[in-house]
Amino acid sequence: MTDTTTPRHRRESGLRFEPGLASGLGFDPETAISRLKKADATMGKLIKRVGSFRLELDEMLTPFEALAESIVYQQLTGKAAATIFSRVKALYPENRLPSPGLIVETADDVLRSAGLSRAKTMAIKDLAVKQSAGLIPTLAELHRLNDDEIVDKLIAVRGIGRWTVEMLLIFRLGRPDVLPINDYGVRKGFALTYRRADLPTPKELAEFGERWRPFRTVASWYLWRSLEL
Repeated sequence: MTDTTTPRHRRESGLRFEPGLASGLGFDPETAISRLKKADATMGKLIKRVGSFRLELDEMLTPFEALAESIVYQQLTGKAAATIFSRVKALYPENRLPSPGLIVETADDVLRSAGLSRAKTMAIKDLAVKQSAGLIPTLAELHRLNDDEIVDKLIAVRGIGRWTVEMLLIFRLGRPDVLPINDYGVRKGFALTYRRADLPTPKELAEFGERWRPFRTVASWYLWRSLEL
């Protein structure tokens, strides 16, 4: 599976994640916006057009459940993915994901009857196996790891690529300095904002985005919002 859809909704920067700030973010949005405006006049104009930074974090009860949901949502519309994820949970008591061991024991055909593709069935089972083996960090452990460490640990799961982990870093953990250079929405927003005829390559976007450090998450959010203007 490849990570090509836009979301619903570090290299290490030296910043430490500080859970408990306003809105659950690990940084102060006003500080981020001020830094971005000084570093990039064009980004500053986009910020002025869009308005205040309104990123809302999605609840994450456990990394296991969040990753399972991410696998289901890949390459689907939000409505279709939500329906399938609800059907998967309905296979088990209390309409919730069971223990990883029970998922491993569930026949592939049963999981596929809920609407999962063969690839996603294999990915969720691999996630469950690695969770059972203690290879998936707990939420507390994620808060102690830097972004690259989290990426390295989670992309070991079948069907989970860097983009999926980047979405978790942004929308679940509220990390400040994530730039998903392969995300179509971010690349399209960049082309529109900077008046380019073509989409930037991931390498071009990464190089340009150096000026947005250490708040590339905020720059990415505004590039997504530019598509709505």
